[in-house]
Order: sequence, then C-alpha cells, then structure tokens
Amino acid sequence: MFQQGPPGSDPIQNANRALAGRDVAGALALLDRADLGGFTVASGMTRALALRLNGDLSGAIGVLDRVLAIDPYEFMALLSKGAILEMMGKPRLAVGVYRNALKIAPPQERCPPQLVAQIGKARDLVAAEAARLRDHLRDAVADLRGQCGSEDGDRFDESLDVFAGFSPPVKQEPLLLNYARLPAISFYDRGHFPWLEQLEAGTDMIVAELKAFLADPGEAFAPYIAFPRGVPVNQWKDLNHSQDWSAAFLWKDGVKQEGACERCPGTTALLESLPMAMQDGYAPTVTFSALKPRTHIPPHTGSSNIRLLTHLPLILPGPARFRVGNTTRDWEMGRAWVFDDTIEHEAWNDADQMRVILIFDVWNPFLTEAEKALITAMLNAQRDYLTAG
Repeated sequence: MFQQGPPGSDPIQNANRALAGRDVAGALALLDRADLGGFTVASGMTRALALRLNGDLSGAIGVLDRVLAIDPYEFMALLSKGAILEMMGKPRLAVGVYRNALKIAPPQERCPPQLVAQIGKARDLVAAEAARLRDHLRDAVADLRGQCGSEDGDRFDESLDVFAGFSPPVKQEPLLLNYARLPAISFYDRGHFPWLEQLEAGTDMIVAELKAFLADPGEAFAPYIAFPRGVPVNQWKDLNHSQDWSAAFLWKDGVKQEGACERCPGTTALLESLPMAMQDGYAPTVTFSALKPRTHIPPHTGSSNIRLLTHLPLILPGPARFRVGNTTRDWEMGRAWVFDDTIEHEAWNDADQMRVILIFDVWNPFLTEAEKALITAMLNAQRDYLTAG
C-alpha cells in the first residue's frame, strides 16, 4: 500500500505518486481526504486518471464533467474525456469533444512529445470523421447535385465540405484595407468580366513579346520577395531575395514602367484597353511572374478586397497548381481567371522548367464608381497623413 506523506503534505501530490506506483486504491483514499476541503480541478483530474486506470470509464467521465463544470476550457480534461469516449467505443462523441479541445490546444512547441502525439491522434480522428460525414452527405444528395449547374454545384460542394467540418470556411484577410460587405469569393464567375475573352485572344502575342524579353531580360526580373534586413520574413524565408520567384513589372503601384512597356508594346496596348484598377500611387500593378522549377509559393494574402487579381498563363512547361481558399485549380494555356487575393492562396510549379504568368489587378465588380472615387481619396488622405507625421 502507498505510504501517506508526512503531516501537512499535499494529498493530491501524494495521490499522483500513488498512481505512479499503480496503487489506485491508495490514490483514491488520498483524494477523498483532499476533497473534504472541496472538489477542485486538480483533484478531479487525478481522480479521473485513477478511475480510468481502475477500469471505471463511466466514473472517470463523470468526474471530468465535474471538472469541466468548474472550467469548461480545461484542455487536458477535454483531451482525456475524448480519449475515454474512444475507449468506450463512442468515436463520434469523442470527435465532438476533441473538436472543442483542439480549438484551445497549446502551441505544439510548448507540449511534451507524448502530448503532441495525443493531439495529433485527436486531429486525425476529427479529420477522418469529417471525411466520413462529407462522403455520407455527398451520397445522400447525389441525385439533386447532378441537376445543378457548374457554378452552383461548385458552391454547394464547398459549402457541404465546410458544413461537414472537412474544410475551413473561406475568409478574407486583407493586409491593408478590408472594405465592408464585399463577398468572400475565391474564384469569380467569368460573367463579371466580359473582357476576359479579349485578353485570352492576345495570349500568343503576349507570349511572343515575353519570350523576346526573356532572351535579354537585363535586370528587369528581380526577386518578387525582397524584405530589408531586420524585418521578420515569416513564411518568406526561403524566397526572400531569391530568383526562384522573380517578376518584371509593367506597372507598379500605379506607375507605368516605361522601359518594360516599350519592350512589350502589344501587351501594353492590350492592357490599356482593359478595365484595370486605376488608383494613383496604388494600382494597377502588372507583372510577369516567373516561378522556377519545383518551387512553391507559400500561403499568403493580399492587401485589399477592393480589387481582384487576374492571372493569364504564358509559359506552362508542365503541371502547375494554384489554390485559393478551399479551391485548387491547374493553370491552362489560353485560359485566364480572376480571384480574390485577400483569401489565403498559394502556388506550385511542379514542372522541370520555369512557369510564367501575367498578373494584373482590376476593381472588385461589386463596387460602384462613387465608391471607387471615395476609396481612392481615402487612401490618398491616409498616405498624406502618414507622410506628414
């Protein structure tokens, strides 16, 4: 039998020592003594462990519920309850508890290896259950889903995945300006941009000018990511000041780059015929974006939802992917798209040669002309205010 500690010693600590020695009965006796002064989170967690080791899983759940009644955000109580429900053969109940636990899980770097493994197991179970529910829901609505058009069907599919917990809801995370009441749409319907066909028709001409440019680029193609020394680079560590992702600008922050535009006169004329976003000092920005083989652009977001980005692929030597929110697409030659870059996005060049696309910004189609003027005036006023400071 576990020996009780010296007078005045902590009975909960002694109970934990008893459990370490597999003396469950001794631990429970010590906890009964501790609870004479009132049930606490600490005594409850130890009692739940003792009951679990003793095979009383229902009793352990009951004690953990008492702990959570005191503190609903007690992470280890939630994690333990999920594990016990798994042991009881109740995986779906366990998933519900695990979901709540994972919302408040501590950062992995602050956890011991055993706890990291437990959290990982919980994540895997939640993901597997979400996939099962997603598949069940898809099967249940398959006949109705077949009656939907492409756009409606895609939107429903994404919503179903979010509803099942398989995918996170898409959200806008602009770095500069979050304009109110604009929808969070990953890839916009082409119907908003009737000029896309005109752009796509110019693909061969743009490619020819680009290839001539690439044959003698000079210093035009510079690293796209170029943080100064001392600035946190976060996810951009591998691409900072790297030619793996480079760009040649035709317009930059609203300023036409005359030298580059002179080398691409047809491209420049075509772009000037399109409704690019025009904001003095801010837009448009137009660039040839070059990504070297086997290079990944990590997840990131853009500056404002007032404008959207247009992509037109120009050099596609092999597979290349692009994700916006929950939607991943492959680029196709001669096919442009428009997307909201304030939604998290990333890109991969999986080919063995360089990939190049044309990128430029356009106004969000849900803005009125009056709003565009107001937004531009507001941004200029902010710039003047900061400059004057």
